[in-house]
Amino acid sequence: MSRYTGPMYRKARRLGFSILENGKELLKKPYSPGQHGQKRKRKPSNYALQLNEKQKVRFMYGVSERQFKKTFQKAKKLKGVLGEDFLILLESRLDNIVYRIGFANTRKGARQLVNHGHIRVNDKKVDIPSYQVKPGDIVSLREKSKDLPIVLSALESRSKRVEYVDFDINKMTGVYVRHPERSELNSEIDISLVVEYYSR
Repeated sequence: MSRYTGPMYRKARRLGFSILENGKELLKKPYSPGQHGQKRKRKPSNYALQLNEKQKVRFMYGVSERQFKKTFQKAKKLKGVLGEDFLILLESRLDNIVYRIGFANTRKGARQLVNHGHIRVNDKKVDIPSYQVKPGDIVSLREKSKDLPIVLSALESRSKRVEYVDFDINKMTGVYVRHPERSELNSEIDISLVVEYYSR
């Protein structure tokens, strides 16, 4: 399955979850799309719950099914708690770090910046959104991209950042300080259901 490129608001309403993590998608219509969206539904099966949770995480980070499963398999080889390691790998993707720093308002926008060659990691061009950023890595914009209106607008609208990312407004650089703790990531996600989905 390829990466979803359709309306995020519609997908968020279908999942009952804010993919953009700001709740805007569910403000006006906090129910499923379509003419039957407001009608009472049957109690979902365990499989449906697991699938729904998996889709929440996948769409939030904006990765394809193949990438998502590949990342999960990579997390299985690590020594920590599987679910937490999986989320840390997703959170350490370059496109996500660019989003967390504030160079873009959405992960989709951050992915475009990376794909178009605007991003540097430790002063080296990296145009692969799935690139794994390591703690201590410095993420910056190429010199010609520092005046991009879309970047300046995103930085201006960003009121706060996560504690595991540090930003220097004067140098226009961000540092991935450390791996996030589970308590710092989205509390609406039950990652154990995602682990159960892939453990079937």
